[in-house]
Amino acid sequence: MINTKKLSNKIKYTGTACLIIGALLIIFSFLFDAKRAFYNYIIMYTFIVSIAVGALCLIAIEYMSGAAWSVPFRRVNEFLSSAIPFLIILVIPIIPGIHTLYHWSHKDAVDTDPVLQGKSPYLNETFFILRLFICILLWIIFYIFIIRNSRKQDYSKDIALTNKNIKISVLFAPFAVITLTLTSIDLIMSLEAHWYSTIFGIYYLAGTLLSGISAVTLISVLLAQKGYFDERIQRRHFHTFGMLMFALNVFWAYIAFSQYLLIWYADIPEETFWLLKRMNGHWQYFSISIIFIHFIIPFIVLISSAVKTNLNILKFMAIWLLAAHWLDLYWLVMPAFDDHSLAIGWVEAGFPIFTVGIFILLFVYKYSKVNIIPVGDPKLKHGIDMFLYPDLSID
Repeated sequence: MINTKKLSNKIKYTGTACLIIGALLIIFSFLFDAKRAFYNYIIMYTFIVSIAVGALCLIAIEYMSGAAWSVPFRRVNEFLSSAIPFLIILVIPIIPGIHTLYHWSHKDAVDTDPVLQGKSPYLNETFFILRLFICILLWIIFYIFIIRNSRKQDYSKDIALTNKNIKISVLFAPFAVITLTLTSIDLIMSLEAHWYSTIFGIYYLAGTLLSGISAVTLISVLLAQKGYFDERIQRRHFHTFGMLMFALNVFWAYIAFSQYLLIWYADIPEETFWLLKRMNGHWQYFSISIIFIHFIIPFIVLISSAVKTNLNILKFMAIWLLAAHWLDLYWLVMPAFDDHSLAIGWVEAGFPIFTVGIFILLFVYKYSKVNIIPVGDPKLKHGIDMFLYPDLSID
């Protein structure tokens, strides 16, 4: 049985409008300032990877851990991860921008730079493009197998499909860590090829998991408030979402501080120049604001247990953390474009608008084709019943 309650047409129209307006603004931004637009495109692409692959990671974690609480919400992650096949298209505009974005792609620069020469076996155009597409193909392969088994189970209710997904998820986990690390190093860290950080991949992975859980929290709350979920879904079911947003944000802050501390303590010029860019000029104020926006404010708001069952606050904090992740990516990328001042204007506006449009339309399409709840999963009943309290129904 496909969902009986249809989504409002306003959602589809909103997604279409965002996609069209965002696409037009992106086109104009490339015509107005192509170099600046390419840097913003890197932010957008790595953000979409965070949501899509982050959602697939959360699905894999559910299967590996045997979690039941998240089963009623798993389809939301499946819908979000449906953006993964489109990465094969979204990555293409990066290729003509390689020479604009990456200093190491210029032969004359490599010939006169011993550091770039040492890194050239890894940082070269052919291997760079090959890695990008290999990572995407691996994500697509795991996405197809995991999602196919989940959809089959709606009709067969075969527990063997759950066992298959557990095995696939175990195999996916190390590939997820490796491919996300490679993606972050290639697209973001190599923008400033003289700099390196052995913790950078984990830093991006932490942001990916945080943005993934924030996205599923936002959509699940909206669906629950509008009555698209099983009526037995109560406010208490969302408590774990609040805990995970809080925990993953603390984990992100821990990794961020660890990276800063190691660079500060070692005081090696090859490492410190990257931080010094972000601690001078207009960037120093942006860096300080990231500490408050990405960590201190979410920490204070989400630490309360009562907040974790307040759907309006959870919804607001999910949007807040998604915006914080975008700002974090901006902080990582844009100093390579201009290390003196912030580039904020209409050129930047189209990229997040386009991103919102993509995910809205993907969700609308998947919702029309697939059950919003995995009705054949043997853990579904336990996932719904485990939080049933008469005083915590959704208002």
